[in-house]
Amino acid sequence: MWASLSQGCYWVCMRRRSRTLRAWLVILFFTLHLLLVLMVLSMNQSPCESLSNPDTQASISVSIHNASTSVSEAATAGSDITEEEIKGAAEDLAKLFALFSHPLYNLPTPPVPDSDWLLKVRTKTKEELHSTQQLLSANENGYDPVQWNSSTETHPPWLRFHLGISRWQMYGHKDHNLPMLIQQLAAHRIVSAVQKSGGTQLKLVMSFPNYGQALFKPMKQERDEETNVNLYYFSDFERHNAEISAFHLDRILGFRRMPPVIGRLVNVIKEIKDITTDHKLVTTFFTSPAGNWCFHGQCSYYCSTEHAICGRPHMIEGSMAAMLPDLSLAPRRSWRSPWRRSYSRSKLALWETDSNYCDSVKTTPPYDQGTRLVDLIDMSILDFLMSNMDRHHYETFEKFGNDTFLIHLDNGRAFGRYSRDEPSILAPLEQCCRVRRSTLLRLRLLSLPPYRLSDVMRGSLSRDPLASVAPLLTEPHLSALDRRLATVIQTIHECLQQHQWHSDVIYDDITDYNG
Repeated sequence: MWASLSQGCYWVCMRRRSRTLRAWLVILFFTLHLLLVLMVLSMNQSPCESLSNPDTQASISVSIHNASTSVSEAATAGSDITEEEIKGAAEDLAKLFALFSHPLYNLPTPPVPDSDWLLKVRTKTKEELHSTQQLLSANENGYDPVQWNSSTETHPPWLRFHLGISRWQMYGHKDHNLPMLIQQLAAHRIVSAVQKSGGTQLKLVMSFPNYGQALFKPMKQERDEETNVNLYYFSDFERHNAEISAFHLDRILGFRRMPPVIGRLVNVIKEIKDITTDHKLVTTFFTSPAGNWCFHGQCSYYCSTEHAICGRPHMIEGSMAAMLPDLSLAPRRSWRSPWRRSYSRSKLALWETDSNYCDSVKTTPPYDQGTRLVDLIDMSILDFLMSNMDRHHYETFEKFGNDTFLIHLDNGRAFGRYSRDEPSILAPLEQCCRVRRSTLLRLRLLSLPPYRLSDVMRGSLSRDPLASVAPLLTEPHLSALDRRLATVIQTIHECLQQHQWHSDVIYDDITDYNG
């Protein structure tokens, strides 16, 4: 009997050692394969396309770490990770880095004039700085003492992000601050959590010790769930993985008009209930019959016991989006989209019945001059690719007037369906037949096998912390991106044929590019 027990223990230990060894071998293989691919890429690139800039190097190291962690967790959990999957993950990341090193993403840009920065640092006097530090240090529990001055070296990442917003983009392509900001959103200690007022669904404002803030949208449904076919777009859930994926897609398209977003696991009790000063929010917490901690907050839709946000048992995943500067510092203007839907179960909007609708839009300010119309068409392409029908308004920074980019906010209702495309989202492009040359060239680039959109999206999303739990987008959603991209390119081609390749179709914003 003792001999048989001893033998059983021996085989259990051997199986455990074998599983651990397999996990480490998988990690080692993945890391070496990725480094080899990157080495080959760097040798084939010209000096001006080098991958040696700090932002790319930081991205590479974070990618290897996150991907290795994901592989390790999956392997130790006993899942079967094939050599093909490891190789595929390395190739996806290599395609992403190659895309961001392409000349189209590294066009020379003139220096930004002082008037084109959203915010400037005002140098405080010693008395002002001292009094501010005393006030904040004395009155804010859990926050770090303020030690900033006019030097950007002392600024926390969220403040550098705010100071880096310019007239034409939310952040630069090679913004060295972006990895640091994303890292803090993912891991910085939360010292306050309150429900954000307004909106139709629950979201929280999270505060960090360095006075940074993020907008948290908790998980409401599983990633592989499609939106119910009988549900109207204005009644759909907001999805945390849609907010995360939208940020990655916006960056891959070269727009950079969306605040950084990353996924994070949050403790419902320690990081929300125990630290919130929102008394109304506290009253909505309860324990479910399954023993999970839940809460529902107070909002217009889906804020009830039947639609509660529940942890497993107390951990909940969600999206963390960097907050924009306070409206008192950088006011924003809200614009009603000309292609806004009726938000009615029975009525259609004017643009849905009038094929010449764009003719009137083109003669209406601010769409009658500048880049506003092609900006709106860029946004419609983004929305079509991720199947977002809920774009009723958009915002701009007031400081820049009509000559500025459109802020791509509120993307929680994107990526709801993969089995069906919504052609009406492309109405601005189809009716106006106008598109930026830079946008068209990037779309064509993303349709080529070396930079395939689904592959670079998969690679980009693999760097998010929640990718270790499950892919942010399922394979059907990624395949839908390629299908929709082909539709966009075909629509532009039809516009060119319809207008006999007239130059009015292409808005040439990169006249010095010969690609």
